[in-house]
Amino acid sequence: MKRRLLLFWALLLASSPARAEVRDWVEANRAAILSEYVGLLSIPNVASDTPNIRRNADKLVQMMRTRGLNPRLLEGDGPTVPPAVYGEWLVPGARRTLVLYAHYDGQPVAPEEWRASKPFEPTLRSARFDRGGEVLRLPRPGEPIDPEWRLYGRAAADDKAGVMAILSAVDGLRAQGRRPSFNVKIFFEGEEEAGSPHLAGILSRNKALLASDGWVIFDSPAHPSGAKQVVLGVRGITGADITVYGPNRPLHSGHYGNWAPNPAMSLSRLLASMKDAAGRVAIAGFYDDVTPLSAAERQAVQAVPAADAQLKAELGLAGGEGGGKRLVELIQEPSLNIDGLRSADVGERARNVIPTTATATVDMRLVMGNDQQRQYEKLIAHIRSQGFHVTEAEPSEEERQRNPLLARVVKRGGYNAERTRLEHPLARDVVQAVRAQGATVVLPTMGGSLPLYLLSETLGAPSVSVALWNYDNNQHAEDENLRLGNLWEAIAVVGSIMTMPQPPPATPRQAAPAR
Repeated sequence: MKRRLLLFWALLLASSPARAEVRDWVEANRAAILSEYVGLLSIPNVASDTPNIRRNADKLVQMMRTRGLNPRLLEGDGPTVPPAVYGEWLVPGARRTLVLYAHYDGQPVAPEEWRASKPFEPTLRSARFDRGGEVLRLPRPGEPIDPEWRLYGRAAADDKAGVMAILSAVDGLRAQGRRPSFNVKIFFEGEEEAGSPHLAGILSRNKALLASDGWVIFDSPAHPSGAKQVVLGVRGITGADITVYGPNRPLHSGHYGNWAPNPAMSLSRLLASMKDAAGRVAIAGFYDDVTPLSAAERQAVQAVPAADAQLKAELGLAGGEGGGKRLVELIQEPSLNIDGLRSADVGERARNVIPTTATATVDMRLVMGNDQQRQYEKLIAHIRSQGFHVTEAEPSEEERQRNPLLARVVKRGGYNAERTRLEHPLARDVVQAVRAQGATVVLPTMGGSLPLYLLSETLGAPSVSVALWNYDNNQHAEDENLRLGNLWEAIAVVGSIMTMPQPPPATPRQAAPAR
């Protein structure tokens, strides 16, 4: 009986007319969707830019109100905290409630590094900028739109595309006179790229409002093969700014070279000690806490199409780290990365000096079993093992004179990993709904990080992520872009998820025997 019931749900999922209807609506409304999206992308959205982040939130409230989603702002601890934007579409008789999540903030920008567009002046191009894509005007209703066209601008992919896909799927269903198969709650976060420092407070203050059976996260890129990705977990993250000290004023490299220690050289040796020649992190105990993947999860990883050769060719790489493991295997492990280095100047601005300091920012991605504070403490222990005196504050002159190797280490926040098991009903249903829209890859954990552990810790809710944007979108970097075909597909996928079959009615519990 159970097998027949599962087959019924699978057949119903594959044949549901709502999926075709949303896709058909997208085909007829591409120009209008694009025009509205360009307006949203034009508002600067760095979380620390309070006036503009408020403009984004107000714009989203307006967009949701026109769609009948009963929007409201969920405020943080003060006026400078970006609010979350909440909306809902409740369905009488629904047996399930899910929260659809995207974030509307984006990474900081360095405008001088952008070539394809200005960060907040969205520009449509006929192809990738580095492949000769030419600037296009926005199409008018009824004019053809090539799915290979690229829209350039900050957050074009990460993650206002998730916002637009959710709201457009609502449009598509309403236009067809249809409604979701479950109660839909929508949550747009405003400081994900800043590490979500106030998300826990917003969730805690709105527990009743956000009560649900789970969250579906729309963020991150599709597989390089073009397949959509359903990701059951995310890595956590923590990091640090590491500053190594030399003389208390810059010194002439001819007069003092080979005598005064160079902090850039000391920092380079310290960083090099953190990884071996194969790229394996050499910090003691770095991998000790990892929770192993289950047999089913390992099987899912092995089923992911190989894309390493393609990526190396596109990125101009002859080799790599990982000791021969595939990228998809390595992102299931914790990692350490150097985000950037700074000491004095280079190129035309270089001077023949021994600098006073050298600073590196590192990030550490975490998997299930890692604790962000414990992983940070392992980093500190490693720095000390290399002979450094470690301080959190700016060192005094006495400390500089007393310690030949001196490092100031400042922690950069952090949160733990989260993962929903492959067998969970939410994971199973979302996988089926996405597969109904085409080739789909299932991953236990994605490479990137989101604070999804807060959903489990604060609300007791599982989560599943759906990754749909073109993998070459330059997220977090200059010239971020979105392939339009990925946006159209994403809207159809959201519609597919919003209309996936309800779970069977709960079986009444058997009465307890009399005592």
